[in-house]
Amino acid sequence: MNGEGTLDLSASATAEAILAQSASAPDVVAAARARAESQARLNAFITLASADDLRAAAASAPAGVLRGVPIAVKDNIATTTLSTSCGSRILDGWVSPYEATAVSKLRAAGAVIIGKTNMDEFAMGSSTENSAYGPTLNPLDLTRVPGGSSGGSAAAVAAGICRISYGSETGGSVRQPAAFCGIVGVKPTYGRVSRFGLVAFASSLDHIGVFGKSVDDAALGLQVIAGHDTRDATTVDTPVDDYRAESAKPLAGLVVGVPTEYFPVTLDERIRARCHRAIGVLRDLGAEIRTVSLPHTDYAIPVYYILAPAEASSNLARFDGVRYGPRAESDDLRGMYERTRSHGFGPEVTRRIILGTYVLSQGHYDAYYRKAMLVREKITQDFTKVFAGGVHVLFTPTTPSPAFTFGSKSDPLEMYLSDIFTATANLAGVPAMSQPIGLVDGLPVGGQLLAGHFREADMFRAAYALEKALGSEALS
Repeated sequence: MNGEGTLDLSASATAEAILAQSASAPDVVAAARARAESQARLNAFITLASADDLRAAAASAPAGVLRGVPIAVKDNIATTTLSTSCGSRILDGWVSPYEATAVSKLRAAGAVIIGKTNMDEFAMGSSTENSAYGPTLNPLDLTRVPGGSSGGSAAAVAAGICRISYGSETGGSVRQPAAFCGIVGVKPTYGRVSRFGLVAFASSLDHIGVFGKSVDDAALGLQVIAGHDTRDATTVDTPVDDYRAESAKPLAGLVVGVPTEYFPVTLDERIRARCHRAIGVLRDLGAEIRTVSLPHTDYAIPVYYILAPAEASSNLARFDGVRYGPRAESDDLRGMYERTRSHGFGPEVTRRIILGTYVLSQGHYDAYYRKAMLVREKITQDFTKVFAGGVHVLFTPTTPSPAFTFGSKSDPLEMYLSDIFTATANLAGVPAMSQPIGLVDGLPVGGQLLAGHFREADMFRAAYALEKALGSEALS
């Protein structure tokens, strides 16, 4: 089997073919790189590994569950072999002296990282229009955004360059682009995957997430990187379920909650119809459907856009133009500082830092930040109560609209509302995922599944059954 032919196989089938020597790992990764180059106009990658480096990495890849499988990684996840720019000129050319735990686990499983993907600068955005390296295009419609901030990783999977890629989530930055690009996107429980080596945006909200061409690809991608890490004190030392094995279980006995707050009267009726069709399929497969309430949902966006900028203003203070970025041999510290400052933060990052500094300032901390923390706890309690009441998973829309055109959301508040159905999961720390459930105006619509803390297996079980039952209807 030639390398090009394997790009349409599942990630697990690709690894099996390589382990069985019916396909060559160097040929597979070379084909993935060639496809990335042929679709360079998408601007999905900031950096591609060289052909020679990829061939060497593939030839020496260990015999793990991802042996020779091409993987793309968002450019805010540290690697020692490629630069980590975070989509910002401030870090242009910077190569980390250490790599993320998730990356180390991928390498140990035999995966080959073909490149670092484009993103909104420092993960702040919902469209990948805020990258210092230019926007990424949606492979399904080049006039539309791929979502953000992990738009490059989503585009790489949607374009068939790789079956699995990795992004980061702070308020929906994996699930929203997955919905826009018609693929699967998973945000695990906070503490399920190590954040060591993920450049911080808002530390209490950040997650590393996974994109997959299918539910099985996403399940395998999460399985590899999940688990406790002594270098990240927020990870939890609890067993990791076999997500792929759990996915195959029937839905009899599974209780699916449908929260009324996620189906407002303002929701596009066509998206509502696609969601109700999916819910009907879950019912036909044996799941029990219950109407539930998460009463503090409406506060999610204002709470998120107080807490996330506040944490960002603290985390990004380290980027002072002295310690990061490329340095010419002739640069003294002053020259480096002045040159890097000339390539400073973009407008969206600047906006959020100013907002975060304001809400943390004397006289405003109690009025904004402290109050937002109290409401965040209420949002978390909503989820805890529903899952304690016997519900296994929740089903909602992922986004209030399909992918929008470039420049159509110039009002920051309108852009922020793109995360209206996703930000709650980050605030509560519960796992959530998006999968394709149909089309509106020829564009994919995502259905969102959420589960209790560390109950990703329930989520994959429902998602796999729904994907299998919908078949071609998932994109119709």
